[in-house]
Amino acid sequence: MDKFADRQPYRCLPLTMANSTGWEITCPFDLTIEWDGGSMEENITLSSSQKNAHIEGLAISHFRSGIVTFHTGHLFRTPPGWAIWAMGPPNQPKDGIYALSGLVETDWLPFPFTMNWQMTRPGKVTFEKGEAFCFLTMVEHHSLEDIEPRLKSIDDDSELKKDYELWGSSRAEFIDKLRANDPDTVKSGWQRHYMRGETPAGDIAKTDHITKRRLKKPTR
Repeated sequence: MDKFADRQPYRCLPLTMANSTGWEITCPFDLTIEWDGGSMEENITLSSSQKNAHIEGLAISHFRSGIVTFHTGHLFRTPPGWAIWAMGPPNQPKDGIYALSGLVETDWLPFPFTMNWQMTRPGKVTFEKGEAFCFLTMVEHHSLEDIEPRLKSIDDDSELKKDYELWGSSRAEFIDKLRANDPDTVKSGWQRHYMRGETPAGDIAKTDHITKRRLKKPTR
């Protein structure tokens, strides 16, 4: 995100909030994964430039078919009803390999879980020292089953439809001015309704609007 032109990704609040809604587990040393495309354990080679790196303590080829299993190194315990969603770092695509997500019932599990990545093609991929190989967030997953999705017409909610149409016209006008190089529009760069937690009409969101998340660090 920092390397992107004008740091534009930081303008997307949902993206930045997703990036900060969890904790990372990072590599203690660099790890290079090489896969020749075969389906067996021996078709994956793991190596590190760090002398005497304990590779087996970090990652192994266990599930075959180009999958590498990382040891998280921790046994997690969460409050009743809460599970850990383990995934790759949000919004950080890694060429040649894909993070496999898992939802783990850590409110009862008495042993550690692992994080798995699958190579997408034969070749080499390197995780640098300090690079995150697992991203953890929490979800009260039993409550999801109480949610009943409903499909309704926006015409059933006149106020919502009014706000939606106002947003649509405001957005179209802004883009037209941006394309026409209107000085004030170009200077503003982007609309900030969502960032400010307000509707296009200027009404403030009726629920708590969060623009930054500061999670607590692990303690002993």
